[in-house]
Amino acid sequence: MRVLIAGGGQVAALLAGRLIREANDLVIVENNADRCAQLEAQLDARIVQGSAAHVRTLRAAGVAEADLVIAVTDSDEVNLLTSVIAHVESPRSVKVARLRTHDVDNWREIMARSGVRIDLLIHPETDIADRVMRVVRVPGVSDIRDFADGAVSLFGMNVTPGSWLIGKSLEEVAKAGAPPNSLIAMIFRGQQVIIPRGADRIQDGDHLYVLTSRDNLKPNLAFLGIETREKLRRVFIVGGKQVSVRIATQLEAQGVAVRLFERDAVRSEKIAGLLRRTVVVHADGTDQRVLEEAGLAEADAFLAMTSDDEDNVIASLLARRVGVGKVVALINRLNYLPMVQLLGVNTTVSPRVAAVDRILQYVRKGTVLSVTTFREDEAEAIELVASGTSSFVGKRLRDIHFPRGAIVGAIVRPDGSVVVPRGNEIIHGGDRVILFALETVIPKLEAAFHAGRGTR
Repeated sequence: MRVLIAGGGQVAALLAGRLIREANDLVIVENNADRCAQLEAQLDARIVQGSAAHVRTLRAAGVAEADLVIAVTDSDEVNLLTSVIAHVESPRSVKVARLRTHDVDNWREIMARSGVRIDLLIHPETDIADRVMRVVRVPGVSDIRDFADGAVSLFGMNVTPGSWLIGKSLEEVAKAGAPPNSLIAMIFRGQQVIIPRGADRIQDGDHLYVLTSRDNLKPNLAFLGIETREKLRRVFIVGGKQVSVRIATQLEAQGVAVRLFERDAVRSEKIAGLLRRTVVVHADGTDQRVLEEAGLAEADAFLAMTSDDEDNVIASLLARRVGVGKVVALINRLNYLPMVQLLGVNTTVSPRVAAVDRILQYVRKGTVLSVTTFREDEAEAIELVASGTSSFVGKRLRDIHFPRGAIVGAIVRPDGSVVVPRGNEIIHGGDRVILFALETVIPKLEAAFHAGRGTR
């Protein structure tokens, strides 16, 4: 597949690395000469220097021959212009664009009315707000992801000192009374990613991802000792970014008392005019004295949502130290994500990871319904429809030689029933299959499901 990426930032580099490893023909258009040099040294791709808003530049990059055009520059205007040019020069190509403006819904309407087809308009702030709202009431859970239209849930959790899970094998956890249709699908241990088997043992400090059917989500949380708050009273938000305003608006609608801290006086005044009941504080939300005087110790949740990763980490650690149950940090730099979790910040959200998750489903082979990336790109959860010609169909799982580092997490039958499979289970054509795999084995795994070539 021929792919043209407009923009050479972290999202572009992460996507490019994955696409190159899967033998796609890749071109990156980047305006900054120094960044072009970095990309040339880092990636086996053609790098074209110039603005993606210029027709000549995109023509030089081969836009007319592209199968997929991804616009992820730092400028909404450039991303939209890239999509318009690609619509004319390469009407058959799939087009993806990232927008950060709060007017994203209006742009969706305008593009549709103008006849310009953009297959996917990504708005990371909306995705981040949705992810935060899903976990803000569950202090011990880092994130919750849905698959199969909500029939299957995946949640992350930290194993803390004193947990009854420490030292237990996965088989022992299952025998201890785990609810049906549940599975520990991944273990993150420091820098290591483990797709576990039954004999693997859980250690203090592990970050687990647990798969469960929707009906068994709450029983699984209770079984693992995770408390769920039915109602939030007070939430602190640091930073007046667009995502903060979105979250505050949703919390207000649920009757939650919100305090939002913003350093910039003009921005503070503007936010105060947008929000109805939120108390907007013009102050530095990373200042311990400011937070303590505002009553941080009484907050149910603390959300650090500034544009500065270091500020978000510092503020989150302050909140953890005073005992706030739920702490969320927005992190832009992907290499910070493992470190922040090791420091005890139980939930991190990344607009860049959110954008990559949305884009990857458009560049996969086969009937891929969703792709979820974990940390930088060490592992993925993939939801796909099993082809009737796949060599995995019609066989017991115990008889299929999956590559090491991959497991079937769940099967959703066409009638909607959910099975977290054991060895005797059989995949049928048309089943939704949710796979967990290390990044290194994903191309081989997907090829077998799509093209009927088994991994033997």
